[in-house]
Amino acid sequence: MMRIFPKHTYGDSPRARCYWGETVSDPGYPQASGQMRCDVAVIGAGFTGLSAALHLAQAGADVVLLEAQTPGWGASGRNGGFCCLGGFGAPDGVMASLHGESARQEARRAELAAVETVAGLIDRLSLEVERHSRGETVMGFTPKSLIGFEAKAERVERDLGITPELIPNEQLAQLGMSGPFHCGMTIPVGFGLNPAKYAVGLARAAHQAGARIFARSAVRRIDQADGFTLQTDGAQISAKRLIVATNGYSSDDVPGWMRARYLPAQSNVLVTRPLTEDEIAAQGWFSDQMAYDERFFLHYFRLMPNRRFLFGMRGGLFSSPRADAAMHRRIRSHFERMFPAWAHVETPHSWNGLLSLSRDMTPYAGPIPEMPGAFTALSYQGNGVAMASHAGAILADLAQGRATGHAYPAIMRKAPRRFPMGRLRRGWLWPAYAVATVRGD
Repeated sequence: MMRIFPKHTYGDSPRARCYWGETVSDPGYPQASGQMRCDVAVIGAGFTGLSAALHLAQAGADVVLLEAQTPGWGASGRNGGFCCLGGFGAPDGVMASLHGESARQEARRAELAAVETVAGLIDRLSLEVERHSRGETVMGFTPKSLIGFEAKAERVERDLGITPELIPNEQLAQLGMSGPFHCGMTIPVGFGLNPAKYAVGLARAAHQAGARIFARSAVRRIDQADGFTLQTDGAQISAKRLIVATNGYSSDDVPGWMRARYLPAQSNVLVTRPLTEDEIAAQGWFSDQMAYDERFFLHYFRLMPNRRFLFGMRGGLFSSPRADAAMHRRIRSHFERMFPAWAHVETPHSWNGLLSLSRDMTPYAGPIPEMPGAFTALSYQGNGVAMASHAGAILADLAQGRATGHAYPAIMRKAPRRFPMGRLRRGWLWPAYAVATVRGD
């Protein structure tokens, strides 16, 4: 496989202290062996692949789902658990300039539809995912932030017909959001969840619907003639159609079209031990809202139902045991600076994983142009809980040769451009990361 991070990144070490792993058990799916045939082969058992396999199996298709590790092992089982608006990371002005205002509005409506897709799956499948939070709150640090929030609130109302709630400084403490913040804005769309329980629940539902799920079955090669032939270490799978759903953990050569069309970037998370009521009162953050701030490295945080506090941030260009340790120290320092009353609180869980960025900061779901009958979806800009689930449902329709009944905006149909620098494309992030680090963002 041709991957742009070192081997360490794709091993067990970065997720060894992942909190979510303690909340689920390995379903024990077998390793693929021998020869088999199917209507659709799906590579990758994250949210995209699981959603695609589930929707395909429920529609009566014969599906084989191949995962290099176990379902939810990658970003789907180690993210912050924010099901919220997102996926189209490009600013509104940029999207309108590049694609037109109507296409921009269509993309924003698709973000809302993606959240509804997840909510519908959870309800329909009766998944226990520790759901909480009334939407998502963005925190601002300066008086200028409130002005920006007012403008954004107007756009959200125009685009989605939803009225965000502006929170001035004097109300933050009353709402249990004390910290180094000047204001906030709550968009009442979305919720927090346990992403591992959600992933395992999707896998269970897909399996019950008839999908054949195989773990520890990395696809090493794809050949296309009359359909597709996939090679793993122990199996050969013949499929009429193919879905590649590997996102940030993709390989540049499986298939070759993927090369440089995605940029993996690290996100880092820590989780505290359970907080006491006195500790929660001392900090003054007792809200169960999932929240994030507007800084470059994007801190995201929430008090979970079990009174543990989750804190995450973007960043980290290098991957090794030493780099992971340094990143833990860094995220811990950011946590203590933002929530000083908890500086003494242990954070036994600390891990990282790969999200995927596209060059235009917009997701893609659609055909692989060089491979008729093959489809992919990727690059949700760190908002994959909702958008990946939604993209998987779209791919299921496309793989069956039918028009999708899910929101499928024009921007999402445009194949991603390649990044320059090939396997060295991580260098694109270095200047911005360096400036943000100097500024203390």
